[in-house]
Amino acid sequence: MIAIIVIIVILVVLAAVFAGMYNSLVGRRNQVDNAWSQIDVQLKRRHDLIPNLVQVVKDAMGYEQETLTKVVAARNAAIAASGPVQAGPAEAALTQATRGLLGLVESYPQLKANDNVKQLQEELTSTENKIAFARQYYNDSVNNYNTRRQTFPAVLAAASLGFGPIDLFNMPETEREVPKVALR
Repeated sequence: MIAIIVIIVILVVLAAVFAGMYNSLVGRRNQVDNAWSQIDVQLKRRHDLIPNLVQVVKDAMGYEQETLTKVVAARNAAIAASGPVQAGPAEAALTQATRGLLGLVESYPQLKANDNVKQLQEELTSTENKIAFARQYYNDSVNNYNTRRQTFPAVLAAASLGFGPIDLFNMPETEREVPKVALR
């Protein structure tokens, strides 16, 4: 009789541990999904701002068509990307193309003085900052999730329960470069 009670207690404890582990993994995976949604919102905002900036700049300097074409192509590639693995390089290319566009704006006094361009630049800069913070939160959430699924006892059952690893939203090498400032 005592052996049956001991076995039941052991099974109840194991079930509680298993349920806690499962619920913890679900919670962390949901946190990762939420974090990616936050990045996605900011990326969509960025994708919406860029055509407005391109149009304002296009009206003022039609002969810089190559730069404008690169920005539009990079934006389209970024929109088509899905998930952090594809979005990272696509968004880095969009950042580079946008920097080129903003660099051109700086060399045209009539554009620098244009209120629409100023407002769009400020909104784009604000959005870039929000993307950076959202990316940091996402990567922290992914790190917590991946650590949880790789630790004991979760490591024993995580994969069989459908909890696979999640990729970080990595910054490509091109974005790690420090911009060069030339003072005249």
